[in-house]
Amino acid sequence: MILLTGGTGFVGEALLKALSDRSIKCLGRNKPLSIINSLFHLSDINASVDFTKALKNVNFIIHCAARVHVMDDESHNPLNSYREVNTAGTLNLARQAVEAGVKRFIFVSSIKVNGESTKLNASFKSTDIRQPEDFYGQSKSEAEEQLLELAEETGLEVVIIRPTLVYGPGVKANFASLMNLVSKGLPLPFGSITDNKRSLVSVHNLVDLIITCIDHPKAANQVFLVSDDHDVSTSKMVREMAKSLNKPQWQLPIPKWCFRLAGSVFGKQDVVDRLLGSLQVDITHTKETLGWKPPQTLQEGFKETAEAFLLNKENKK
Repeated sequence: MILLTGGTGFVGEALLKALSDRSIKCLGRNKPLSIINSLFHLSDINASVDFTKALKNVNFIIHCAARVHVMDDESHNPLNSYREVNTAGTLNLARQAVEAGVKRFIFVSSIKVNGESTKLNASFKSTDIRQPEDFYGQSKSEAEEQLLELAEETGLEVVIIRPTLVYGPGVKANFASLMNLVSKGLPLPFGSITDNKRSLVSVHNLVDLIITCIDHPKAANQVFLVSDDHDVSTSKMVREMAKSLNKPQWQLPIPKWCFRLAGSVFGKQDVVDRLLGSLQVDITHTKETLGWKPPQTLQEGFKETAEAFLLNKENKK
């Protein structure tokens, strides 16, 4: 039996579909539509929850639930708020999993544990020293460290997966906003952003890796980075989006200093840094250890995402 947390999230929903032929139950704040009541456990994730009932007869845990980025966070102590769920809550679940006889704990972490950016062609590796730069990344980093210590102490098999930016059908946030912009078919100002590279991962590829790690003998106590294994510049990413949406690929070569000035004026420097900068990951360890490769190409992933985007747009008319 598999226990999945965060089953109503973007990745969790995709996992449930892919695991429809496996025995699975869910734990979280909201019940996934595909899960019957008897296989759903309503619960928060924190340091004080008793997970005993949810862990009964469970062999594997896929832990996707997390406190994610909160815009305009009003918490008096944001770091503690992230730690309560992402660190203390995760460790509470893992410790109780040991007591319940769970064999393996798969922790869906974040590339933010490595950091926010890389120099061009100097990719993050799974063996790099953790260097998180925000509260979310710090809370995930601390959880990783403590999970691996728990594994050494108890024999619980821990698998840590650090995704890059995840996209796919139903994606929201910045990726969806950019796709919406590209879908208008207007000239866009990204023509000069050709010398950066970013690693992305389709939700299809991420889910495939997670499922591979459920019972792969070489996955135990490993850290895996994951991407589509096809890095793209911002300009190239926009071109691929336009192609998948059957829209013109017009891009104006606006100088980069204009982006930096706009970011400074409007307080969006973090957005500009992502547009202009690089964030690459090396998934060699993942591929060689597991004998795995991304089953979906970036072009296929963009096409699938675009088709879902256009269908949703049509349904809203």
